[in-house]
Amino acid sequence: MSSKQAEEPLDLIRFHLDEFVLIKLRGAREIKGKLQGYDSHCNMVLSEAEETIYGEDDSTINKKTDMRSC
Repeated sequence: MSSKQAEEPLDLIRFHLDEFVLIKLRGAREIKGKLQGYDSHCNMVLSEAEETIYGEDDSTINKKTDMRSC
């Protein structure tokens, strides 16, 4: 029986490949999608992505894409 344990910070990202993740960004934005890949700079590629932008007036804008990099 092996348990996943992060030895490096990027291990946490690697353990979630092919799983749905929520990424919070600057500017009151977040992206939900399936993690397809990443690099050492924490650039990420998501499939089935949905970006949500929160406005100052409590409005939200949703954008859906098949593939998204962030």
